[in-house]
Amino acid sequence: MKEYFAFQWHITDDCDQRCKHCYIFSEYNKKNIESMTYEQMEEVVANCEDFCEVYNRTPYFYITGGDPILHPDFWRLTELLKNKSIPFTILGNPFHLTYEVCKRLKEKGCEKYQLSIDGMRETHDWFRKPGSFDITLEKIPVIKKAGIRAVIMTTVSGINIKEVPDIIDTVVEHGADVFAFARYCPTSNEKDTGVTAEEYRNLLEICDKKFKKYKAEGRNTYFNKKDHLWTLYEYETGEFKIPDNAEEGVIYGGCNCGNCHITILPKGDIYACRRVQDSKVSNIFEDRLADVWVCQMEEYRDYNKFKKCSKCELKAWCRGCPAVAKGTTGDFYGEDPQCWKEII
Repeated sequence: MKEYFAFQWHITDDCDQRCKHCYIFSEYNKKNIESMTYEQMEEVVANCEDFCEVYNRTPYFYITGGDPILHPDFWRLTELLKNKSIPFTILGNPFHLTYEVCKRLKEKGCEKYQLSIDGMRETHDWFRKPGSFDITLEKIPVIKKAGIRAVIMTTVSGINIKEVPDIIDTVVEHGADVFAFARYCPTSNEKDTGVTAEEYRNLLEICDKKFKKYKAEGRNTYFNKKDHLWTLYEYETGEFKIPDNAEEGVIYGGCNCGNCHITILPKGDIYACRRVQDSKVSNIFEDRLADVWVCQMEEYRDYNKFKKCSKCELKAWCRGCPAVAKGTTGDFYGEDPQCWKEII
């Protein structure tokens, strides 16, 4: 089977919430709601299929927004993907999920549905919307009953970092299939996530112990170590070792930006990473994705430009989060503020 290529596709900005850490509305509270037409969505799918044919990959869509289910042609899009046998994951809200909706999603080819929990009840509802915490937890078994994997994602900042261990306990007890967390990326209005490197490493250590405890107990929740600083942590603990046959100049892992991921926004803008505010490289209605990948996207693959990571033995496997570095320092290739490793 061909390796998947991930397209994070924002089909609409329409959303039931205005989360305080949302990178869509964070600086434009009166932002106009953008959505693709169905004809444009057909064009996007065709362009992505062409890309995958050129590079011998299989398309995989992470469909999001906003809340994609609010798009008036959402179900037409899922039918299109079903007819083309293209699998997808939904990144959305819990408010419109019923068993009937989830069953229909499963029939169209949806493999996972990702929801967010960004703190315990008081904190989460402050971030998002009153009642959101309880509704999100209530929808986990509904998603699972339909045969879709329920994913919980947490965005970590100085506001909620101490609550992450309790979040883990909560999502495990509610039977989430997957749990992961990523760090908040500051916008131009902020230059600090409120988390020091030491605090973040301590969080990884606490979470690592919890993950291993639950695995030993036979719990079914899979803990996705999404943040690439997990590689640094496991390198220090001895769980990750640099392979003896590693080739110089080859990138084996780390940040997917410019590597195996593309973001497409409702107006067709192509971003190297949605979390990097000014990483627009082209527009999918103007250019062929296969050409953009080897031309405009190249500037995000100059790994020797990383001010700190280029000097690190883990460059080919880690590189932290350039989006957090960009939001904090203004430099995509700047130092990840939560990386605790000293480079001599």
